[in-house]
Amino acid sequence: MYRPREPENRRPASSSAPAGQRGGMPYRGSLLDRLDDDRFQEPYQDDNDSHAGESDDYWRRQSRQPQPAPRPAPEPATTYPSSLNGVVEAQIRSLSEIGAGDVLSWLRKGLPWIIFFVVLGVIAAFLYSATATPRYTVYTDIIIDPQNLNVVTDDVFASSPQRDSQLLEVESKLRVLTSRNVLKQVVADMNLTEDPEFTKPSALEPLLRLISPNRPASDKELGVLMELGERVKAAREERSFVVTLSVWSEDPEKSIRLSEAIVRAFETELFESSADSAGRVAATLTSRLDELRAQVTDAEEKVAQFKRDNNIQESNTGELASSRISSALDTQVLDAQQRLIQAEARYNQMRSAVADRRTATATVFDSPGMQTLRTSYNTLQQQIGSLTLTYGSRHPRLVSLQSEKAAIDKAITDEASRILETAKTDVDQARATLNQLRGKADAERSTVFTNNDAQIRLRELERDARAKAAVYETYLGRTHQITERQQIDTSNVRVISPPVPPKTKSWPPRTIILLIGGAAGGFMLGTGLALLLGLARHLSDVRQRFAYTQRYS
Repeated sequence: MYRPREPENRRPASSSAPAGQRGGMPYRGSLLDRLDDDRFQEPYQDDNDSHAGESDDYWRRQSRQPQPAPRPAPEPATTYPSSLNGVVEAQIRSLSEIGAGDVLSWLRKGLPWIIFFVVLGVIAAFLYSATATPRYTVYTDIIIDPQNLNVVTDDVFASSPQRDSQLLEVESKLRVLTSRNVLKQVVADMNLTEDPEFTKPSALEPLLRLISPNRPASDKELGVLMELGERVKAAREERSFVVTLSVWSEDPEKSIRLSEAIVRAFETELFESSADSAGRVAATLTSRLDELRAQVTDAEEKVAQFKRDNNIQESNTGELASSRISSALDTQVLDAQQRLIQAEARYNQMRSAVADRRTATATVFDSPGMQTLRTSYNTLQQQIGSLTLTYGSRHPRLVSLQSEKAAIDKAITDEASRILETAKTDVDQARATLNQLRGKADAERSTVFTNNDAQIRLRELERDARAKAAVYETYLGRTHQITERQQIDTSNVRVISPPVPPKTKSWPPRTIILLIGGAAGGFMLGTGLALLLGLARHLSDVRQRFAYTQRYS
C-alpha cells in the first residue's frame, strides 16, 4: 500500500512515549507515526497461545496476518477526564520523568539569569559594605556570687545553699542586668537622649510629627531606652556564675563607657533593691514596737504590784528573801551544832585529862601560857636528871630545883583549871546559840510556806512578762540590725574581665566576606529562578501535548 511521506507534518515519537503510555499519557505523534512504530502493531497470535486475548492498554490492534499491505489499527475508545483535571494529573505525572539531563538543560538556558544575579549580589554586597554603619562590640565578664557577703549573722536576706536555688538567683540578677531600671539609669548618666547615635530619626518620624507635633520628652527617652536595649545582651556561661555582658555602638570608646556605666548601674540597682526591701521590713517591725513595748510594761507592772500585795521580796538571783533567810538560818543551825559538838568533845577531853593528872602532857590544854610552863617544866626536869646522875639525890642544888618543879606543877594545874573553865563557858554559849538559831529557823520556815503559794502565781506572771520582753527585745534588736543593714552593700558582684577596645568592628564583616556572600546569594537566587523557569516550560509543554492529544484522539 502506498504510504505518503510527509516529514514536515510528522511528529517524531518521543523516547518517553512508552513510559507515557504506562502512566496514562497519550502517545505523542501523528497516526502515520504509529504505523511505522512496531510497538503499536499487534503481534501474531497462535490459537494455542495462552496469552491470546491480551491487548495493549491504549490501542487495540488486529492480529498480524499475511496481508497485501498494513493498515493503521483503529484507536480504542478511551475515556479522558475533564480538561482541567487531566492537565493537572498529566503535569503531576510528568514530574517523575524529570531527570538530571533536564535539570542541566534548564540551568544552561538560565545561565544569563544566574550571571545577572551573581553580579547583582556582588554589587549589593559592595554597596552595603561601603555604606553600612560599623558596630564595635565590647565584652565584660562579671561573676555574680549568689552567696552574699556575710556581714552580720542571721541576715534578713539569707542565701540558699542549694545549687538550683543559687542558679535561679543568678538568672534573676542576670535579668536585672538588662532591665529597664538599669538601662534608664545609664541613659540618664550618659545623657543618651542628646546623643545623635541614639536619637536618629526613623522613617516614620515625619508622619509622627504631622500627627503629633508636640511629642512629649518621655517618648524620646523611651525610644533611646529601646535602642539601648537592642544593643545590650547578657548571657550566663554553662555550669558557672560568670555572666558575659556585650554592648555595641558606633564608637569603640563609647562601647566601653556604656559597658562600664551598665555595670555601675547594675551594682547600684542591686544595692538599692536590697536597701528598699530591708527598709520595708524595718518599717513593719517599727510599727509593732510601740504595741510590744506597752505589753511588756503592763506585764512588769502586774509582777511588781503582786509582790507588793503579798509582801514578797526577791534577791538578785530571783530567790525569795524568806527562802534565802530560811536557807541561811538552816546553814547557821548546822554550823552551831558542829561548834557545840566540838566544844563538848574538847571539854570532855579536858575533864578526863584533869582526872588522870595529865594536865602537863595532854595536848587538849593548848594555850601560850601552858606551852611556856611546859617548856620550863621540861627544862627543869632535864636539869634534875643530870644533877642526880652527877652528884646524887642529896645535892643541895637538887633541893632547889625540886622546889621550882613543884611551883611549876602548881602553875600548870592552875592553867589547866582556867582552860577547863573556858571550855565549859564555850559549851554553854554554843548550846545557847544553837537554841536561838533553831527558834529563828522554825519561825522563818513558816513564813516560807506561806510565800510559796503566792510564788506560784508570781512565777506565772514573771513568765508572761519575760516572754513579752523577749519578743520585744528581739524585735527591737532586729529593727536596729535591719536599719543598719540598709547602709551596707552585701552584694557579691565582681568584674573579672573589664571591657577592652575591640581591634576590629563586629559588623559588617570584611568586604571580601560580604562579596563572597553576595555572590553566593546571587548564585542561589539565579539558580532558583532558572529552575523555576525550566519547570514552568516543562509544565507548559505537558499542557500543550495534552491539548493536542485531546484534539486529535
